[in-house]
Amino acid sequence: MAGVTDRPFRILCRKLGAGLAASEMLTSDTRLWSTPKSRLRMSHEGEPEPRVVQLAGSDSQALAEAARLNVDLGAQIIDLNMGCPAKKVCGKLCGSALLRDEPLVARILETVVNAVGVPVTLKIRTGWDRNNRNGVQIARIAEASGIKALAVHGRTRADFYEGEAEYETIRNIKSVVGIPIFANGDIETPQKAREVLDFTGADGVMLGRASHGAPWIFRSVNTYVEAGITAPPLSRAEVRDIILGHLGSLYAFYGEDTGVRIARKHLGWYCEQLLADSARIRRSLMAASTTSAQFALAHDHLEDWVDGGLRGPAGTLAA
Repeated sequence: MAGVTDRPFRILCRKLGAGLAASEMLTSDTRLWSTPKSRLRMSHEGEPEPRVVQLAGSDSQALAEAARLNVDLGAQIIDLNMGCPAKKVCGKLCGSALLRDEPLVARILETVVNAVGVPVTLKIRTGWDRNNRNGVQIARIAEASGIKALAVHGRTRADFYEGEAEYETIRNIKSVVGIPIFANGDIETPQKAREVLDFTGADGVMLGRASHGAPWIFRSVNTYVEAGITAPPLSRAEVRDIILGHLGSLYAFYGEDTGVRIARKHLGWYCEQLLADSARIRRSLMAASTTSAQFALAHDHLEDWVDGGLRGPAGTLAA
């Protein structure tokens, strides 16, 4: 979710029902924190509590120091990433590459937990590959080290995002540890969330890619899981206002040049989710070179969508 879970998106997801929203992954190498990208990742102004900062690294002392500094900056939960499968992360022995070294995992977790006075959580995959699914062992290490909650993606690092997530390992983990477990992977509907919770016994679910272009999924999942009913759909006007509000927050957060660029991917996802004629509309939005032009185009297309296509051929709700 790097490049997605910035402060504007986290605030939006929390408003729409997400219980927690972790920051984009931040390196434990403090020498790199002076970049504009890192400074933005460390900003929590206006963010609802509890504020969660996600750290990645392989040096226990560096991670501990990074955790302390982020707590001083307002972090209320430190989340350690040992689940990222990206080559540039694993190539530095970070992310899910750490799952191959259980003693190092233990050393990192114990050092970070002892360094800060806030809860420390952990995100993992089920193992490095299908021949080395050691998620249960890692979970035991995490609990013994003082980790307060564990999120598990139901794939190995070798799987990346291919194939289907498996939840049996998550169920096995839940059966041997007492800390809260969050199931992750291929949970794209409220019904799937309920199925995964029932199968694994997990305490909650973590959603990632399913929120792209549909941040209201948290509202839908909460309603279905808690009450067993389908949430009433948002009106088109409500969806329009959510999207336009998101654009405005992106522009305010990033400024002109970066704002228009970051907004493009979100607009692409919104178009794909909502509009039958998404390809044509997406092209026009991607071509906009200023925030004002982009916002005006998005506003016009969404107004037409709200009106049911009566104002022109901008597009209609898919399916």
